[in-house]
Amino acid sequence: MKDIKIFACTTAEDFTKEICDYLGLPLGQMNVMKFKNDNTFVQILETVRDKDVYIVQTTKPPVNERVMELLIAIDALKRASAGRINVVLPYYIYSRSDKKDQPRVPVTAKLMAQILEAAGATRVITCDLHNPAIQAYFNINCDRISAQKLLQEYFVSKNLKDMVVVATDAGSSKKAYKYSKFFGCPMAMIDKRRDGNDDRAIATTVIGDVKDKQAIIFDDEIDTAGSIIETARILEEFGAKEIYAGCTHGVLSANAVERIQNSPIKEMVMTNTIPLDEHKKIDKIKVLSIAPLFAESIKRINEGRPLGEILG
Repeated sequence: MKDIKIFACTTAEDFTKEICDYLGLPLGQMNVMKFKNDNTFVQILETVRDKDVYIVQTTKPPVNERVMELLIAIDALKRASAGRINVVLPYYIYSRSDKKDQPRVPVTAKLMAQILEAAGATRVITCDLHNPAIQAYFNINCDRISAQKLLQEYFVSKNLKDMVVVATDAGSSKKAYKYSKFFGCPMAMIDKRRDGNDDRAIATTVIGDVKDKQAIIFDDEIDTAGSIIETARILEEFGAKEIYAGCTHGVLSANAVERIQNSPIKEMVMTNTIPLDEHKKIDKIKVLSIAPLFAESIKRINEGRPLGEILG
């Protein structure tokens, strides 16, 4: 690797330190503060002229503040004559607002792409987008890595028997099929309905056999946990022996952690794309670090090597 610098926004320091440790690089020095008028100030404390720079940001609330801090940091790097400005977003901001599915609503995921590009980003690196089509919102390079192999390896290590992979709805059936093909096990699907903007999902029945099986539910993210808890409830009703869940992004908003704690789910496995607050750490939640995969991606991008070999 050559001419590379890696910086962390304020809530991404732990994740970025993991990346730097993997690559054997120091964490870039950057000062972020707020003036008394609530305006954010960012200063890069070392030279980045003509360097290949990576700036990491998470979506830990308040999300809009994270966005503004990132944009200001990009502008500071651009004005400091950075050679390339690569934005690392383990969880893509506003990824669920990815289409115009109601009258007079924004497509905020597209807006975010436009704003990042306008600020000066030359590449975005993210993970398991809610909708893969979001990559096409960019006129700059957008690399999308996946936690699929990480989750697969974890569940292989558990040596589960009589497995069945469960899709939470028809939309996630393609993802569930890929997991079921890997594990060599059958899949099932939940018939689920959702009303408008209401986060509440209603599961009605199971398509497939789950009786006396160890069921694993895979999803890209867990937000309020309403969908996955309804799925677990109906799996229990239809006789599943044990219920596990795996996801890339643990948003865990509102009372999601309490719901998971009181649910039939034996273990919820997620990656650390979003920092998990201490009060959300319960025995049922297992966090896997995806930072090494981001680090390897950064190394390959810097060296001009393909990413396909590590994504599988």
